[in-house]
Amino acid sequence: MANTKQARKRARQAEQRRVLKSGQRSMVRTYVKRVIKAIGTGDHTKSMEAFQAAQPVIDRIADKDVLSKKKAARLKSRLNKRIKALAA
Repeated sequence: MANTKQARKRARQAEQRRVLKSGQRSMVRTYVKRVIKAIGTGDHTKSMEAFQAAQPVIDRIADKDVLSKKKAARLKSRLNKRIKALAA
Protein backbone atom coordinates (compact mmCIF):
# COMPACT_ATOMS: atom_id res chain seq x y z
CA MET A 1 0.00 0.00 0.00
CA ALA A 2 1.07 3.56 -0.64
CA ASN A 3 2.86 5.25 2.24
CA THR A 4 2.63 8.95 1.45
CA LYS A 5 -0.42 11.12 0.96
CA GLN A 6 0.60 11.81 -2.63
CA ALA A 7 1.03 8.11 -3.39
CA ARG A 8 -2.39 7.31 -1.88
CA LYS A 9 -3.97 9.96 -4.08
CA ARG A 10 -2.23 8.59 -7.18
CA ALA A 11 -3.48 5.10 -6.32
CA ARG A 12 -7.05 6.44 -6.05
CA GLN A 13 -6.73 8.24 -9.37
CA ALA A 14 -5.29 5.17 -11.07
CA GLU A 15 -8.19 3.05 -9.83
CA GLN A 16 -10.76 5.59 -11.07
CA ARG A 17 -9.10 5.69 -14.48
CA ARG A 18 -8.94 1.90 -14.65
CA VAL A 19 -12.67 1.58 -13.98
CA LEU A 20 -13.55 4.28 -16.51
CA LYS A 21 -11.31 2.92 -19.22
CA SER A 22 -12.47 -0.66 -18.78
CA GLY A 23 -16.02 0.31 -19.77
CA GLN A 24 -14.78 2.22 -22.79
CA ARG A 25 -12.51 -0.65 -23.84
CA SER A 26 -15.46 -3.02 -23.53
CA MET A 27 -17.54 -0.76 -25.79
CA VAL A 28 -14.85 -0.86 -28.49
CA ARG A 29 -14.69 -4.64 -28.28
CA THR A 30 -18.47 -4.83 -28.70
CA TYR A 31 -18.37 -2.71 -31.86
CA VAL A 32 -15.50 -4.77 -33.27
CA LYS A 33 -17.41 -7.99 -32.56
CA ARG A 34 -20.41 -6.59 -34.43
CA VAL A 35 -18.21 -5.93 -37.47
CA ILE A 36 -16.69 -9.41 -37.30
CA LYS A 37 -20.14 -10.96 -36.98
CA ALA A 38 -21.34 -9.00 -40.02
CA ILE A 39 -18.27 -10.15 -41.97
CA GLY A 40 -19.10 -13.71 -40.96
CA THR A 41 -22.51 -13.47 -42.60
CA GLY A 42 -20.81 -12.64 -45.90
CA ASP A 43 -22.95 -9.55 -46.54
CA HIS A 44 -20.70 -6.74 -47.77
CA THR A 45 -23.17 -3.87 -47.23
CA LYS A 46 -24.07 -5.00 -43.72
CA SER A 47 -20.42 -5.33 -42.76
CA MET A 48 -19.64 -1.88 -44.22
CA GLU A 49 -22.45 -0.35 -42.14
CA ALA A 50 -21.14 -2.02 -39.00
CA PHE A 51 -17.60 -0.86 -39.80
CA GLN A 52 -18.73 2.72 -40.40
CA ALA A 53 -20.49 2.66 -37.02
CA ALA A 54 -17.39 1.27 -35.30
CA GLN A 55 -14.85 3.60 -36.88
CA PRO A 56 -15.74 6.82 -34.98
CA VAL A 57 -15.99 4.90 -31.72
CA ILE A 58 -12.51 3.44 -32.18
CA ASP A 59 -11.11 6.87 -33.06
CA ARG A 60 -12.79 8.55 -30.09
CA ILE A 61 -11.45 5.95 -27.65
CA ALA A 62 -7.96 6.31 -29.17
CA ASP A 63 -8.14 10.08 -28.65
CA LYS A 64 -8.87 9.46 -24.97
CA ASP A 65 -5.77 7.23 -24.71
CA VAL A 66 -7.74 4.14 -23.77
CA LEU A 67 -6.31 2.48 -26.87
CA SER A 68 -3.11 3.66 -28.45
CA LYS A 69 -3.55 5.44 -31.76
CA LYS A 70 -1.43 2.83 -33.50
CA LYS A 71 -3.53 -0.03 -32.17
CA ALA A 72 -6.70 1.75 -33.27
CA ALA A 73 -5.27 2.26 -36.76
CA ARG A 74 -4.16 -1.37 -36.93
CA LEU A 75 -7.60 -2.56 -35.82
CA LYS A 76 -9.42 -0.45 -38.40
CA SER A 77 -7.00 -1.50 -41.13
CA ARG A 78 -7.45 -5.20 -40.44
CA LEU A 79 -11.24 -4.94 -40.33
CA ASN A 80 -11.29 -2.93 -43.55
CA LYS A 81 -9.02 -5.47 -45.23
CA ARG A 82 -11.44 -8.30 -44.33
CA ILE A 83 -14.41 -6.30 -45.64
CA LYS A 84 -12.63 -5.59 -48.94
CA ALA A 85 -11.92 -9.30 -49.28
CA LEU A 86 -15.69 -9.91 -49.12
CA ALA A 87 -16.31 -7.62 -52.09
CA ALA A 88 -13.79 -9.41 -54.27
